[in-house]
Amino acid sequence: MLLSLRAEVEDALTTALEALDLPTDDLGIETPPEDVPAVLASSAAYRLASEAGAPPPEIAADLVEAIDADDYEYIGSVSQQGPYVNVLPSDRYLEAAVEAAQTESFGTLPDRETSVVVEHTSANPTGPVHVGRARNPIVGDALARVLEYAGYDVERHYYVNDAGRQIALFTWAYETFDESDLPEPARDSPEYEMVRYYRKGNAYLEEADDDAVEAAEAEIQAILQGLEDGDEETYERVSEVVDTVLAGMTATLERLPAEFDEFVKETRFMRDGSTDDVIERLRALEAAVYEEDAWQLDLPDIEKNLVFLRADDTSLYTTRDLAHHEWKFDTFDRAVTVLGEDHKLQADQLETTLELLGHDTDRLEQVFYSWVNLPEGGMSTREGTGVDLDDLLDEAIDRARQEVEDRLDDRLRDDDLDEADVERIAHQVGIGAVRYDIVAKQPTKGITFEWERALDFEAQSAPYVQYVHARCCGILDEAASASHEVPDEIDVDALETEAARDLVREIARFPAVIEEAADDLRPHVVATYTRDLAEAFNTFYRECPVLTADDPETRAARLAVVAGARNAVANALDALGVAAPDSM
Repeated sequence: MLLSLRAEVEDALTTALEALDLPTDDLGIETPPEDVPAVLASSAAYRLASEAGAPPPEIAADLVEAIDADDYEYIGSVSQQGPYVNVLPSDRYLEAAVEAAQTESFGTLPDRETSVVVEHTSANPTGPVHVGRARNPIVGDALARVLEYAGYDVERHYYVNDAGRQIALFTWAYETFDESDLPEPARDSPEYEMVRYYRKGNAYLEEADDDAVEAAEAEIQAILQGLEDGDEETYERVSEVVDTVLAGMTATLERLPAEFDEFVKETRFMRDGSTDDVIERLRALEAAVYEEDAWQLDLPDIEKNLVFLRADDTSLYTTRDLAHHEWKFDTFDRAVTVLGEDHKLQADQLETTLELLGHDTDRLEQVFYSWVNLPEGGMSTREGTGVDLDDLLDEAIDRARQEVEDRLDDRLRDDDLDEADVERIAHQVGIGAVRYDIVAKQPTKGITFEWERALDFEAQSAPYVQYVHARCCGILDEAASASHEVPDEIDVDALETEAARDLVREIARFPAVIEEAADDLRPHVVATYTRDLAEAFNTFYRECPVLTADDPETRAARLAVVAGARNAVANALDALGVAAPDSM
C-alpha cells in the first residue's frame, strides 16, 4: 500500500507545484526519520528555494496549503515541518493495507514483462564450496528471489569453468593416480572424493623431478588444446570430472537452499564457434595489439590490458566470457552477475570490451561482495582444506538443535514437540541463521560470522524474526480452534492502539521494500525490514491482547493484523531464502 500512497503523494505534489508555477522534475519524496510523525516526506522545497525566491519553509507551507487531502483515498493529512512536507496516511490506507496483506502472495509486484538472468556462485568445480565464498550463493539466490517478487522473469545460472588449466590438471590427475594413493575423503560425497585427485596432482607438480613435471605439463596442455580444437573425446574426459564434482557441489548448495535453472559451461562457447567469432572481431578493433606473445586489448581507462588470445592460439577465460555475455544479451533483457571483490578488474575489462564490440552495457549489472571470515577458534578446520560450507551448515544445525532443546525442555516433557519437530526446527533455524546473517549485511562490507549473534533468539537475527512467524501461526491456530474467523475487511476504528496502527504501517511497507531492494539490487534491505517488522509485532503482541480482546470487533481486527503480519514475515523471509517455521 505504501506504493499506492506514494503515487498519490507524487500526484498531489505535482499538482501543487504546477499551481504554484514551480518545476515538478524533482519531488524529493523520501522516508522520514523515525522520530518524525509521518510515513512519507518531501524535501522539494530545498531545491526550489532559488527558483521561487523564497526560503524553503515558506515554500513548504505553500505546498501544504495547495494540497487538499480530501481529494485522495490514502493521504490522511499533510503538514509542514521546517522545509519538509510531511504526509500521514488515512484510515482507509490502514484498512486497505490489512486487506491486501490477507493474501498469501502479499508483496509480489505486477509482472514487468522483463527477463533477467542472475549469474552467481560459479565457483571452479575443483572441490567443495568454501566458507569464504559462501556469500556468493546466498546473496545471489536472495537477489534472484527479490527480483522474482518484484515481477521479473528470473533465471538463475551457474557459469561453469570447464576449460581452464585447473580443470585440465584435474582431469589429468584423475586419469593418472590410483585411488589407493589417496587419503580417505572427508565426506561421503562426490566432490570430496574427487578433490583428492586434484590435490594429489598439484602436490605431484610441486614435488616431482623436472622430467616428470615436463611430461605431466605436456599432457595437461594436450587436454587444453583438445578442448580448444573441439575434440569430442577430450570434452567427454573433462566432463566426467566436472559433472561429478558439480553434482556434489550442487547438493551442498541445495542445503542453503540455492538452486539453479541452468549450468552454462564455458566449453559451450568454444564448441559452437562463438569464442572464435569474438576473437576475430577483437583482433579487428583499433585497440587490439600483439605484445608479449599474446593478442591484447589496450584499454586506456583500465589499469591492465585484456589478453584475449595466447601465442599458441588458445583463448582465455574472459574471451569465452565475452561470448557468454553476448549470448546473455541475445537471450535476456537484463544480466546481473554476483562477483567477489577480487574480480573487479576482470569485470571492468569485460564491460569495456563489450562496449567496444557495440553492446549496450546498461543491461549488465554487477554486484560485488567481500569475503566471509570465521572468528579465531570459531570452528575446527581440516588440515589442508580450510572450512567448507558443509562444515558451517552442520555446525549451525548442531548449535541450533542444542539451543532449541535448551529452550524447549519443558515443552518436550509435555509432548508438545517430538524429536522430529526439534530436528525440523534445528534445520530451519540453523541454516536460516547462517543465511540471514550473511545476506543482512551490505555485500561490499566484510563479514566475520559469529555464532552467538546469528543464533540469538532475542537479538536482530533470523531466529528473532522466525519466532514472530511462529507466534503468528500459534495465535491463528488457537483462533481457528476457538472458531474465531479472520475477517477479510476491518474497521480501522477497532485498531484503537498506536501499537496496532504502527504494525499495520510496517506491514504496508513490504511491497515498497521489495521494489527498492530489486531496483537497487540490495537484498539486505529486505532483511532490515524484517527486523523492523518483528519489532513492531512484538510491541503489538505485548500491548494488544488478541484472543482475549475486550470485544469481538477488536479481536477480529487484531486477528486480521496478525494474519497480515504472518504473510508479510513469511514472504519477506522467503525473499531472503530463509524458512518461516510454523512452530518454535
